[in-house]
Amino acid sequence: MKKYKVLLLKDVDNLGKKGEIVEVSDGYARNYLFPRGLAQEVTEGMLKSIQEQKLLQQKKEERAIIKFRKDKEILEKDTFIIRKKVGERGKLFGAITSKDIVEEIQKKCKISLDKKKVLLEEPIKNVGKYEIEIRLHPQVIAKIKLEVIPE
Repeated sequence: MKKYKVLLLKDVDNLGKKGEIVEVSDGYARNYLFPRGLAQEVTEGMLKSIQEQKLLQQKKEERAIIKFRKDKEILEKDTFIIRKKVGERGKLFGAITSKDIVEEIQKKCKISLDKKKVLLEEPIKNVGKYEIEIRLHPQVIAKIKLEVIPE
């Protein structure tokens, strides 16, 4: 029985994810995968091209991680201060959200972030000092110091 090496063009249950190269039987490839546009046969040129793309992607990822580590160092050496109006017993009027934290970081450090990267379980409603995690990258998490003081 002949085997084909195919590049998956879409996710295929019990076989693999898009972009993976898998080995399948001749009949499965010709009768199921190819007609449905789920895969295409891998050629030598295609293998080289795929390897080059993976290498480029890996280098790009490494550069991104280096940049995020530098950003992490910048973020962790600073203390961010947010001033808000305060009511009785140190309670804030309103709350400090991820958006407020991101705006303060952009003002102070010129680092642009998505508010979804700030790992804040619930909005901050009291005056005080807080340590907040920011996921810059799945492998790089910064812990910033935030101080909330009365206006």
